[in-house]
Amino acid sequence: MRTILPGKPQARLQALCTTEWEGLRLVVYISGHGLMILSGPGDLVQTIYHEDFEALIAVTIDEASGNIAAASSREVHVYRPYGKEDGLLKWSLQCTIPRPQQEPKDVALSWGTDEELLVGSSSLRLFQTAIDEAEIWCRALSKPTRIAKFSCDANLIASTGRYDRLVKLWRRQSCGADDTRFDFTYLPHPTAVTAIQWRRPHTRVQASEHVLYSVCADHKLRIWAAMDQQRVPGLQLWAEIDMQDSVQPRQLNPEIYYQDRFAFFIDSQDFSRTTTATLKQAAEPGAANLDSKEQHALEHLAEIAKSSPEICVVLDRHGHMSAWGLENVGCKVRKPTDIFNIAHVENFDLGFLDSADRIENNTQFVPFCWGQPAAPFILLAHHFDGRIEWTECRLEELFAPSPQQKRTRRKTLWTGHDGPVKKIVRSASGKAVISRTNDNEALTWAQGFGDSDLGLTRRSALKCSDHIHRSWLLQEGQFVVNLHYASISLWDTRPSRAIQIGHVPFDIEGHPICLVQLPKPRSDAKTLHIATISSKQNGIIWEITLPESSVRQSNARRPSVSSMKYLCAFGLDVNDNIAFMLPIDPAGLAVWTSSSLDTFSKDIAISCSHDGRLRTWTAALDSDGSAVEWLVTSTVETGIKEPSLASASSIRKTALVDNSKTGLTIWDMRSGQFDYSVQYGGLEQIRDLDWSSTPDDQALLAVGFPHKVIILAQMRYDYLYAGAAWAPIRSINIKESTPHPIGDSTWLGSGNLLIGAGNQLFIYDKSVDSSEDMISNLTLPVHKREKMNLFDLVTILNGPLPLFNPQFISQCILAGKFRQAQRILYSLYNALKFYTDGDALDSFLSMSPDIFTIEAQTSNSGNLDYHSHYGSIDEEMEPDLEEVAASLNERLSKLSISQLSRQEQMQLADMVECVSTVTKHQRSMDENATRYLLFFRQHMIRKGQVPQDRASITYREIVWAYHSSSQDILVDLTSRQFQGRMLWADAKDCGLFMWMSDVNALRAQFEVVARNEYAKTDEKNPIDCSLYYLALRKKNVLLGLWRMAGWNREQASTQRLLSNNFQEARWKTAALKNAYALLGKRRFEYAAGFFLLAGNLQDAVNVCLHQMRDLQLAVAVARVYEGDEGSVLRLLLTDKVLPQAASEGDRWLATWAFWMLGKRDLALRSLISPVHTLLDTPEWPKMQARSHLANDPALVVLYKQLRGRSLQTLKGASRISAREEWDFVIQTARVYDRMGCDLLALDLVRNWEFLVQAREVPSQTEGPPDPRMMLRRRSSLVVDDLTSPKSPTGMKAGVGKPPSQKGFEEPEANSLLDNFGF
Repeated sequence: MRTILPGKPQARLQALCTTEWEGLRLVVYISGHGLMILSGPGDLVQTIYHEDFEALIAVTIDEASGNIAAASSREVHVYRPYGKEDGLLKWSLQCTIPRPQQEPKDVALSWGTDEELLVGSSSLRLFQTAIDEAEIWCRALSKPTRIAKFSCDANLIASTGRYDRLVKLWRRQSCGADDTRFDFTYLPHPTAVTAIQWRRPHTRVQASEHVLYSVCADHKLRIWAAMDQQRVPGLQLWAEIDMQDSVQPRQLNPEIYYQDRFAFFIDSQDFSRTTTATLKQAAEPGAANLDSKEQHALEHLAEIAKSSPEICVVLDRHGHMSAWGLENVGCKVRKPTDIFNIAHVENFDLGFLDSADRIENNTQFVPFCWGQPAAPFILLAHHFDGRIEWTECRLEELFAPSPQQKRTRRKTLWTGHDGPVKKIVRSASGKAVISRTNDNEALTWAQGFGDSDLGLTRRSALKCSDHIHRSWLLQEGQFVVNLHYASISLWDTRPSRAIQIGHVPFDIEGHPICLVQLPKPRSDAKTLHIATISSKQNGIIWEITLPESSVRQSNARRPSVSSMKYLCAFGLDVNDNIAFMLPIDPAGLAVWTSSSLDTFSKDIAISCSHDGRLRTWTAALDSDGSAVEWLVTSTVETGIKEPSLASASSIRKTALVDNSKTGLTIWDMRSGQFDYSVQYGGLEQIRDLDWSSTPDDQALLAVGFPHKVIILAQMRYDYLYAGAAWAPIRSINIKESTPHPIGDSTWLGSGNLLIGAGNQLFIYDKSVDSSEDMISNLTLPVHKREKMNLFDLVTILNGPLPLFNPQFISQCILAGKFRQAQRILYSLYNALKFYTDGDALDSFLSMSPDIFTIEAQTSNSGNLDYHSHYGSIDEEMEPDLEEVAASLNERLSKLSISQLSRQEQMQLADMVECVSTVTKHQRSMDENATRYLLFFRQHMIRKGQVPQDRASITYREIVWAYHSSSQDILVDLTSRQFQGRMLWADAKDCGLFMWMSDVNALRAQFEVVARNEYAKTDEKNPIDCSLYYLALRKKNVLLGLWRMAGWNREQASTQRLLSNNFQEARWKTAALKNAYALLGKRRFEYAAGFFLLAGNLQDAVNVCLHQMRDLQLAVAVARVYEGDEGSVLRLLLTDKVLPQAASEGDRWLATWAFWMLGKRDLALRSLISPVHTLLDTPEWPKMQARSHLANDPALVVLYKQLRGRSLQTLKGASRISAREEWDFVIQTARVYDRMGCDLLALDLVRNWEFLVQAREVPSQTEGPPDPRMMLRRRSSLVVDDLTSPKSPTGMKAGVGKPPSQKGFEEPEANSLLDNFGF
């Protein structure tokens, strides 16, 4: 649903027209250079823009053909409809009629019969447009005509000029393209004629009985009719109505009384149709019971309709209305009863405004029958101040003699600009906006229209002589600050015409680029401070004192007391080469000053340098209010050179567009990471960014293109499937509504989106349909797949997860809460016993949140004891988990759980099976092995469901297995997964040769892979296993396999080659030649084997790494060939693996590599610090390294596990500042919250223990402090893996000493850890 403000209608007599064509009501009006065609209050059919330099001045539509004629001062354009049969009604240009250059600007248009078009100005010209724009009649006039109209049968033309007292009545004498003639007579009036109108015939007979209505400046309405055609040809005055006497004030001496009178006619045809429909509806069975007043109103209407009169309605600005019925119009002898009063009522309010401009005080009315039961009668009020009101009413209420509180209902308002919208600025709450054009004309708008928040009410119009560079709304749009290049002005926008109440010139180095309001104290809402910042990073602050907002200024001519004065100047203390600086997109409540200026203060501005450095700023005045202090709250290096556009929200999200205007990135300013990156193809470039937020601070971003807007919604973080953190949920395309590109857009406070395109404003409501393509791809719960609003949708996509969501269960297992995960499955099993589709399922499954936040105790055996906190799982009471899993999967395949999407339900079924499988082996494995096995099993299930998915297991699972003490069990279980026939692809899939720590077992498993590779085909090709046997240095085994490969044509030559001694230089050279030859043939694996045959491990590793792009194979070959202490492996880890980890931001790969290198302190630090900062030659990482995916929350679990494992890790922990660890924990808690795992975030911040800082460690008498003193608990067995110090002081300190031979001593109760003599 949308609301349209099509544009400001021209203040012209022929700016608006309407007709019913082929059963469709069409309303056409002109606005600036545009032609607006509508079929209802909110139905814009088409917008046609003209490229003329001059605006349109007249428009008319042909009731018979649907053709539209629109005129400018240069030419007349004729448009023909097409596509109505296909449901795609549009108009296209049929012909263009040039106007003579000497003609005045004013023009009158009128359609005749057979697509004849009358064009009146200094002459009357008649064109036949059916075939071509042939001129068939022309008559020069002594005075330019202002109004010219055909009668309904096109036999008469009535015309009059500006300030003319005579109406010329032209009578057609002959028809035909070659011989069209008119003669004329005069209809004299005592004063200037202001309006003329022909009566629309009710019957065929009436079509030849011409009746003309005319209105003069004497406030009298005259009715002209052909009373006696035989004796007096032409029209004669039949009657007149004095509009001044018809409507009189009800008060004796009103304070303000306007003499203006307005009139419109309801033709008997429309009146009869509307009355018949109303009476029929009231008589239908089941109609609402009417009270006495309503019944009397209906009877009154029925009485009026008996004679099918013409209705003349006269009204004034005060809501007084007098209605007159006209019967027997044109009879030779008029009876006194032929004109009778129908009603004289009050409360007929049509939105009149007081304007100083006499032209803008004019109003035209266009009534017609709408034909809808709820609103059978429509009145269009064209106010010349730039508004068209669509007003609905029922005739029985309109003419009811009894008092009525409200007789009409304003359905919509068509208004706006007459030039293209350039910029739209909203207030902090979004309840008010200001839109402006290139001509420095601005309109302020207030949100809300009647009972709906979808509309905008025009509050004030602002015309400024200076160029408006920036604007800022104060007090919900009641005041506006405009920044110019050398001055600043303050405007009171409470009146319908804004009044300038302050103007201060200024001089500043550079040009002003930003206008922002400083935070204000809650105690002083009337004193505000506005700052501007220049391109040279200098600024000025002004103090503004506003008048009382309670004083209504709608009719004021003088401004109330206010002031604006210079306060101080300032400079920003940074060396950035600022490209632009922008205020924070408010998307929330107003910014109030806090008691202290720190990084927790609300941001008010964001700056972006030419090299892509983003900074957010806050500011506050000092205690005496004479100076301002600016503070940088966050800094992010994006690496995007010469960005073209940026926008930041109040919840510290920033969107940045690259130089090509096609790439968009979204950054989290709190953590410095980027959440989302997308490259938009096509020819359209990004032109606008607008932020909004839901009541619970979930973000929405509108990305504007020339003809469409894509809305992106914040999503939950997904570290299991690497899901996107943002997703498009809606696309708004305005190309079908208007050809003009989008000028600007902004969010309203209610969540509706306001788009300015050309001189039109489109308001799209926040409701979305889940059946749309963009939303149907999202993981929405089944019961939510219905119509909803944007805020509800974003809350669903970001809110807390139910405990049985597979994401939450997975994170529980990663966090070491395997027992809680099992408890969830048991509770879900019990909850689904009596569950049916559509039932609500408790998100907590009747479980206490304390289960997840009370830290488990550690028993003497090292196993975690959860039973004392949430009750043990009674194995006699609960069924076996394997049975539970089978039952759950059966139920999940049949039921639809309301809180889960179909995809999540499938993932839950997989998770249930995985937990069941792991539970069988849980007692014989440690926690890390449990984590690995569960996610490996889940990976294999997903791979079976999606065979084309060739992704290997992630380095996170590899690290869990690497730090497991149950690797022998894992090797056995993973081998069983492949039925004991593990190939290299399988080994790579499970990361086996990355996480096995026993080199002997590694080589044995590598030989198993070699045998399986050899036997994987029926022909048993020794080439398939050559690399593996040569890495194992088992050339003779390979030679034996070649002896059995008689079918292979390479057998003889290869067998002869392998029979030689490759310790000799000549055979090494021969092996190298063969290796390079095989590289040329792109037989990379075979080539790597020959490099190993030549003893050149480095080249073999390079081939695996670069040509085969297989890091795991390179690591496996190096480990098997020379062990974990080999130079090639260390070089591979140092020069290839770690730079890759730094470039991609892969902390899991980095910590594994550092641990392999024996640098356990760096392995621990890499879990917190950016990897590139830990390398000797740091390179600027790729953008991927700063992605939110690099901050896996499971890193904190590994960090806590490793930091107390050895002295090296404790040493590494000692180099991590308390602030770094604090930020790491808080950031992980935020990630948990963004994932929907709020309970895990609470558990983390509630139970986290920081190490004792160096200043808190008891001082030593001599030597460096013992890292073990940093631990707060006595629950760790710390391995001494530091190198033995060479100095005696180091030996005395006990760091690096060999284990002592003394026996075990019971530690004291207050000891920090168990001391076993290390």
